[in-house]
Amino acid sequence: MRFYITTPIYYINAEPHLGHAYTTMVADAIARSRRLMGADVFFLTGTDEHGQKVERAAQKAGLDPHPFADRIAAKYRELFTALDISNDDFIRTTEPRHIHAAQAIWRRVKERGYLYKAPYEGWYCTVDELFVPEAQLIDGRCPTCGSPVERLSEESYFFKLSAFQEPLLELYRTHPEFITPEIRRNEMKAFVSAGLRDLSVSRTSFKWGIPVPDDPGHVMYVWFDALTNYITAAGFPDDEARFAKYWPADVHLMGKEIVRQHTVYWPAFLMAAGLELPRRIIGHGWWLMNEAKMSKSLGNVVQPQGYVDRFGVDALRYFVMREMVVGQDASFTDEVFLTRYNSDLANDLGNVVSRVTTMIQRACGGVVPGVDLREEADATLAARTNAVIAAATQAAEGFDFSAALREVWSLISDLNKYIVTREPWALAKKPEARPLLDATLGNAADVLRVVAALVEPVMPSTSVRIRRMLGIEAESWVGLAAGSHGFQTRLGPIEPLFPRMDHTVAELRQMAGPPPAAATPAKETPVTNEQQPPAVPAPSAPAPDPVAAPAAQPAAPPTPASAWPMDQRISIDEFMKIDLRVARVTAAERVPNSKKLVKLEIDLGSEQRTLVAGIAEAYEADTLVGRHVAIVANLKPAKLMGIESNGMVLAASPDGGKPLLVSFDTPPAPGTRVR
Repeated sequence: MRFYITTPIYYINAEPHLGHAYTTMVADAIARSRRLMGADVFFLTGTDEHGQKVERAAQKAGLDPHPFADRIAAKYRELFTALDISNDDFIRTTEPRHIHAAQAIWRRVKERGYLYKAPYEGWYCTVDELFVPEAQLIDGRCPTCGSPVERLSEESYFFKLSAFQEPLLELYRTHPEFITPEIRRNEMKAFVSAGLRDLSVSRTSFKWGIPVPDDPGHVMYVWFDALTNYITAAGFPDDEARFAKYWPADVHLMGKEIVRQHTVYWPAFLMAAGLELPRRIIGHGWWLMNEAKMSKSLGNVVQPQGYVDRFGVDALRYFVMREMVVGQDASFTDEVFLTRYNSDLANDLGNVVSRVTTMIQRACGGVVPGVDLREEADATLAARTNAVIAAATQAAEGFDFSAALREVWSLISDLNKYIVTREPWALAKKPEARPLLDATLGNAADVLRVVAALVEPVMPSTSVRIRRMLGIEAESWVGLAAGSHGFQTRLGPIEPLFPRMDHTVAELRQMAGPPPAAATPAKETPVTNEQQPPAVPAPSAPAPDPVAAPAAQPAAPPTPASAWPMDQRISIDEFMKIDLRVARVTAAERVPNSKKLVKLEIDLGSEQRTLVAGIAEAYEADTLVGRHVAIVANLKPAKLMGIESNGMVLAASPDGGKPLLVSFDTPPAPGTRVR
């Protein structure tokens, strides 16, 4: 079984940003998951290096286009190495193999009668490399990106796009999976149904492009050139065996802003050349910051390298794939990033790996025990593990890594509950409980083995580190099941996976230095994979801010205990009237029409309760499920937004900052008294 996946090739008029990083990380996770399923994977990424926009960017940088392209392409390679991307090929459109392929498909399309030469006069958007009909202009600007357009008048080759209106609509009807998600498919059906005009596919007003065969005064329109990269890397036109093996592509993955070029122009070019069409085009959403589209002009573009340097690459990969469902927009905020890091990675995954391996080191001499005893709780955990394997791998097969990660974290929560219930630290003190201790730690290690396998596509280095600690080798998803290893392996060195980050967002920004100044835009335009360069400092400027939102004032320091007036202090008897308890969150949802409130269903061990907490600005509801919190259990009920709240969650509230929940290094059982 072979599987061919591509990212778009990224336009090199400026350095990479989160849009490029996200698309490439998702494509990498898809590629890694397919390899784990046993597929022969070919994963392609690269850079788009021709066009007037690149020529102008090079001039602005004081370079010729080719050395400029070399410099920016190297930046992409460096970023993808830092992001642990496992691409099999990196293509550049300035390579001889690609120039040869682009000219070969041009000849095929021309020989089949779909190219003709004619004068052209019209409006052209250099940012999007698109010709724009006058009726579609908005205040003299491009309707897609809002940039000014230019009036061009020149001789051009035209592609008979109008001939493919009905074939494209038939494609969309008979193969609805060709464009996903559905909203993108409906947009393209509406666009094509409105009528297609022939497309100008060459230029004479600049020279930085692939020469048109037999007519060197023309260079190819950048999209005709760029889209061809997907068949270049697959072996077109000379390596027939390779091309037969890998083409058509299974997935072209990209941001939603370039779906039109991939679902209208590209299949039309291929039909005209008599070549097979790719099987699926996926257009993912945009990243938003502070509820606005990331925009170069706003200066709110996220640079991924700072997050990698501060938190590690797997933390960034986890965050973006947990937060964005492919096809939908998602918000990137430093507060949510930090919360995800501390809650999901440090508290949940990091804590359980540390607890299990440390207990095995202390109680079992560093050898993971086999499991000879199986009680109901063990069988339940094994069944739950197998259910999560099925659900997570199915979600990954459908490219829904957000859902896959939710499944894995639900298993981590179940494992934590299993450990708290069994109390292996207490069993270790009872010689007669040795079989139960071995079963507990062996089963816990087995779940961690499964977790390591399931997170591998998203967090490859974390997977390696967990396995190294457990003393086991990598394994595929084929045949993955609870209890299939047997263990009796010796632990490797134990290390913290994700050390807790105890700094606030404001402190992290202050440590990183002042962020780049943001410009005030005349008109906001979205950051896209190909068309919008990032707002980054020049190479000689300070390193970019690893926490990229606009700088905030540091929170005021807490008041020291000695500063409290003596007459405001309480006695121990008064304090003991407050009943503080550990509670586990079993369900959570935002309260409608409230920006701050979350409704929580909690387990107090002996009872279930509902309470309302003002923490929605700091925590997403689904991140709270399974978390252990401290509550004031003996408050009188109060109604908030019509909901009766029976208790109060404890949280720190820094001046000028968002609430931070009180947490536990080792979660006690629900109902445990906090003293």
